[in-house]
Amino acid sequence: MAQVLVNFRLEEEDKKGMEEVCKELGMSMSTAFTIFAKKMKRERRIPFEVSVDPFYSYENMSYLKKVISEIESGEAVLAKHDLIEE
Repeated sequence: MAQVLVNFRLEEEDKKGMEEVCKELGMSMSTAFTIFAKKMKRERRIPFEVSVDPFYSYENMSYLKKVISEIESGEAVLAKHDLIEE
């Protein structure tokens, strides 16, 4: 079967993130997109649930980045709780 070249635009941050995940999985982005295309063709649907996860909201991600920054700079005051074993 002949191969074709497909071009599309993607935010740079999304591309870098996808490249990192693909590298961890031992595959290229091309392979990941091919898997997606084949599964979509076979199932005739987007092969995953499309929804809004509140964890990844802009507000929550901003808050988490702020907390991480405070922890790394030593500004954060950490309190003990039952989930931390001594």
